[in-house]
Amino acid sequence: MTTQVPAPPERIGPYRIERLLGAGGMGQVFLGVHETTGREAAVKMLPPQMALEPGLVIRFSREIDAMRMVRGENVVEIYESGEWEGTYFYAMEYVAGETLAEKLYREKRIPWRTVIDYAVQICRALKSAHNSGIIHRDLKPSNLLIDEAGLIKLTDFGVAQVFAASKVTMTGGVIGTAEYMSPEQAQGKRVTKQSDIYSLGAVMYVMLTGRPPFTGKSALDIVQKHKFGRFDSPRRIVPDIPHWLDSLVCQCLAKEPKDRFPDAYVLSLRLQEIPKKVDLAHSGTIDVDGARGTEETAPAVGDFDHGPVGGTLMRDLIRGEIARQHEQSPLEKVFDNTWVLVLMLLMLIGSVSWWWSRRAPSPEKLFARGEELMAQPAGPAWDEARRDVFEPLMLEDPDTWEPKIEPYLRKLALYDFRKSFLGRRGAKGEKVPRTELERFLAQAMHHRQMGQTAKARRLLISLADVLRSQPDSEATVSMVDAMVEELDAQPEGQGFEVMSQTLARIAELRKAGKTVEADRLEASLRELYRDDDEARRRLPDSTAQNSPRPSPAATKPASGEPDSQPAQAESEPSTPESSSGAPGAAPEKE
Repeated sequence: MTTQVPAPPERIGPYRIERLLGAGGMGQVFLGVHETTGREAAVKMLPPQMALEPGLVIRFSREIDAMRMVRGENVVEIYESGEWEGTYFYAMEYVAGETLAEKLYREKRIPWRTVIDYAVQICRALKSAHNSGIIHRDLKPSNLLIDEAGLIKLTDFGVAQVFAASKVTMTGGVIGTAEYMSPEQAQGKRVTKQSDIYSLGAVMYVMLTGRPPFTGKSALDIVQKHKFGRFDSPRRIVPDIPHWLDSLVCQCLAKEPKDRFPDAYVLSLRLQEIPKKVDLAHSGTIDVDGARGTEETAPAVGDFDHGPVGGTLMRDLIRGEIARQHEQSPLEKVFDNTWVLVLMLLMLIGSVSWWWSRRAPSPEKLFARGEELMAQPAGPAWDEARRDVFEPLMLEDPDTWEPKIEPYLRKLALYDFRKSFLGRRGAKGEKVPRTELERFLAQAMHHRQMGQTAKARRLLISLADVLRSQPDSEATVSMVDAMVEELDAQPEGQGFEVMSQTLARIAELRKAGKTVEADRLEASLRELYRDDDEARRRLPDSTAQNSPRPSPAATKPASGEPDSQPAQAESEPSTPESSSGAPGAAPEKE
């Protein structure tokens, strides 16, 4: 039974699909042509069945975000992304050429000078990624594109082949390709720039030798070798590799990240030095320990000259240059003295202390800052005022600042009292009083929040009277009295703005002769405050007593509506209760 490969779509977004370029565990890549601009692009698509998994969609989006962040000559450029008929996609730069994996499959090994050229370009791509805060984590030959001019392009800034058979990937665990994975990545530890350096070392190893540093029967076997195994040096497999390049690759593949190169830029500099060293060694003008000459460059035994020429002369010149560089100038000799350095350190500490003392605000400015904080609503600003302003001032000069700070300390004490006595939060977030005292305080605060200031005041005064008869309750009584004083300081009429505005409107209506509308508004106002004793006391007995009575014609029902009791309505005088309450409502008693 053969499995039929689904035909590629004819279109994805604004791109007309030409052919399939490749496929992996996280999607397919097609060659597309923009229908408007005609620009070719590699269009990567997340299959609809994978789009049903939220985790895969998130990884696909992260890959897009990473590619947008990284810019560089050796990094594939992203054009656009979006969703088309339920399919997520993004379009990126199309590189006409082949992958490094395809080149290795065709050529088996790559000459070491070409390897250095490719590795330097990969270093530039990694530097662009690392400067943007991106760790690639999956550097391998199949993610490196080579165009027709030999330019390397790094792509796939996500775990694109997460479900492929040769990959080791777990959510929150090991992510990457086994053959090129760093030891810390294999153990699920935090990856760094040095993790990408290790992967680049493995890529250089396979380019030089034709095989990865570690192989095994399974991905787990390869991962274990990355963590604990030893590999053959590239020069043991290919003897004509320069020993500088051999040592560099082995350093990149060090087990500990600290033993590798610090970053891609330093690695690129070391790589570019190798061809120059090899050329100098082969020219016979430099004698480098460990360099192996060839038959063409090695001098004949009979022609050997013991004079100070050739490699010996160059060696002496190099030693002289090194000695010259180590010679100290007069200024360097001055600073190469322990006592001078100690004196400079003391001067630096003194300068910093002086600058800090000048920078610190004066006590008056500090107190003004505390007043600004206390003017804000009770909360974190008050805690900051106590911690950063009032406590330091009291410690520095209590005699001067205690009289000024005392009123604020009383407010802070009341603030702490409320926080500690207004109950704890229940399972659903509501306040649950723990004691009877907390219950009464919570009731008082509720009345105050509802605008029932008089009721809250009466409750607090009664509570204070009861507490005075209890032993060891002086502090609590003091706090309750402070809450009463705070209520007394509240401006008269605060909390009844709607009532005041409505009464003013009723007066305007009656003055304008609109008695019916005024009566209706007054009845609604009394109904609104019917259960609020304090509000009812603020209401006048009736705003209609001194108003002219509307004529029968003005109060006559509209045509077609029955007049149930016309005689009674005309003969009985209106009372405050009947004019202010709803029809049929009993008169209220104050």
